[in-house]
Amino acid sequence: MYSFTPIGVCAQKIIFSISDGVVKDVAFSGGCSGNLQGISRLVDGMQVEEAIVKLRGITCGGKITSCPDQLAKALETGIKKQAG
Repeated sequence: MYSFTPIGVCAQKIIFSISDGVVKDVAFSGGCSGNLQGISRLVDGMQVEEAIVKLRGITCGGKITSCPDQLAKALETGIKKQAG
């Protein structure tokens, strides 16, 4: 299980796991509950690299990032930690 503190978005924390290259158990603290539950369910069971490609670079309003973009960054961090 990984914990990531996003920057520049409403969500305060992203918790997730990666098992055999697959995203599992994504949960956000804070932010827009409905949208973040939707994102969490959509990426559950997805290959980590596919999720990163789909989410990276999404912006929110005038911000240069978004909760999906921060999830991509969290997943990238998780992969690096697994690689050791």
